[in-house]
Amino acid sequence: MNRNQILLVDGMALLFRGFYATSFRGNYMLTSTGVPTNGVYQFMRYFMDAVNTFKPSHVICCWDMGSKTFQTELYDNYKANRGAPPEELIPQFDLVKEVVEAFNVPNIGLENYEADDCIGTLAAAYSQDHDVTILTGDHDMLQLVNEGTRVAIMKKGMGNYDLFDAHNFLDKQGLSPQQIVDMKALTGDSADNYPGVKGIGDKTARKLLQQYKTVDTLLEKTTELTPAMQKKFEADLDMLHLSRELAQIKCDVPVTCELDDALWEIDRDKIESVFEKLEFRNLDKLLG
Repeated sequence: MNRNQILLVDGMALLFRGFYATSFRGNYMLTSTGVPTNGVYQFMRYFMDAVNTFKPSHVICCWDMGSKTFQTELYDNYKANRGAPPEELIPQFDLVKEVVEAFNVPNIGLENYEADDCIGTLAAAYSQDHDVTILTGDHDMLQLVNEGTRVAIMKKGMGNYDLFDAHNFLDKQGLSPQQIVDMKALTGDSADNYPGVKGIGDKTARKLLQQYKTVDTLLEKTTELTPAMQKKFEADLDMLHLSRELAQIKCDVPVTCELDDALWEIDRDKIESVFEKLEFRNLDKLLG
């Protein structure tokens, strides 16, 4: 069977990155009716660069569907450190999906789940028979790397990717993809606002996982740790388990997408009409 090349795009990661990359100078790219479009335009630049770089046969874009998720149900403070999005970004949430639709790319999202969970579920479904590339800026996604799935982390500047796959992962991370969740259970995640075990940083966590492989094994053998380290685990045991649950991307949420609907085929007229509406003038340059 011929293995398709499937690109799963973390839509929010590209849109936020695009918005902040261009708006710091106050450049919101307003249309003649005053609608800001800078995030959408920069999203398209990132999106097309990835398509031209990874040459997928199929493309799907995944989105968060609001701030309430099962993670916020588990832990009130989950992502509570994030302020409301800038008002210039708010109208661009719907506009960017219109643009994605014009490219005949499915927009996938599910109430109560994050885009990560949709990406994890689709990657699990496709990676048996196809090659999946996940495009994101989010290192949480590294836990999804396996024989059929690689993760392209966007780096500063256009066209710079840090590519993680089953063959280079251990060399680059010093851990296996399966250990990434346990790593975050120990250290927490300041971006997502959960603490892990107080007093355990990156270096210590890495060392513990290299020695004990999993948090479960580590907890069975805490008597081997120093008294000070044992105390840390005793004090934060509940938070350790909660942090692990928050770090784990769900790969079994009820989303599906037929591959036939995600075939990468450009309908130029469709794209042109959306670009006209947004007053984007350099279509040829964007399409590469």
